[in-house]
Amino acid sequence: MYTPFARKYRPRKFSEVAGQEVPVRVLLNAVRQNKLSHAYLFAGPRGTGKTTLARILTRAINCLNPKDGEPCGECENCIAIDRGSFPDLIEIDAASNRGIDDIRAIRDAVSYSPIKGKYKVYILDEAHMLTKEAFNALLKTLEEPPPRTVFILCTTEYEKILPTILSRCQRLIFSKLKEEDIVAYLKMVCERENLECEEGALRLIARVSDGGMRDALSLLDQASTYGEGRVKEELLEEFLGIVSQERVRDFLKLLLNSEVDQALSFLRSIAERGFNLLRFWDSLEE
Repeated sequence: MYTPFARKYRPRKFSEVAGQEVPVRVLLNAVRQNKLSHAYLFAGPRGTGKTTLARILTRAINCLNPKDGEPCGECENCIAIDRGSFPDLIEIDAASNRGIDDIRAIRDAVSYSPIKGKYKVYILDEAHMLTKEAFNALLKTLEEPPPRTVFILCTTEYEKILPTILSRCQRLIFSKLKEEDIVAYLKMVCERENLECEEGALRLIARVSDGGMRDALSLLDQASTYGEGRVKEELLEEFLGIVSQERVRDFLKLLLNSEVDQALSFLRSIAERGFNLLRFWDSLEE
């Protein structure tokens, strides 16, 4: 069965994570020095590696053969976590499990010791979606968690997390990835997949993904399928419905030369071909 790039090339070790040096360093040193916090809050834009790093941390602290803080990726615990079958990793989508009863169920279950690993890890994705009552029900557990239990709250909306929750968590802020970091990662994927790619095409994908590696990998996956193994800037224009920087510059030259009729004709032509005019205006601003 085909595995999408976003899953196939999801980092499985701290050293594989691109563009999040501060969170990676904090967590890796915590594992190496045995200074693990009982609760973390990962905050940042979507697709920047919050859930990925939460899973890597879970591997690192439950790995049977860790190497300088890194998970081995080969032991039964690492493999089970990778497959989603590890009993001591509980992932909860707070967007659909946001009520007080859901959190009470967690609070009741958290008292049990880990089944297979050294630590039991709870990952609450979209934590800002929890109701105020659910947050309050979680407070006591976060303040005095059972031993060998780690909570990781992930959110794209840091400002919606209650101050009382923030004060009980170690906070790590994830930033949008730099264009060059995304391009370098996409090049690696292209080499491994034997894809024919253009530098300009990869930069275009990096720009459109807006700092999110997950979106960039998904776009590369779709573009390589559309181009039958070729990732070309021209094909990306068609596929994404956007205009290349070269054509944007041509349009600006028309405006600078006061060639209004030709500029309007240019806009009509790209609109008729289905290009996204909002993205085109964004390109002009860039």
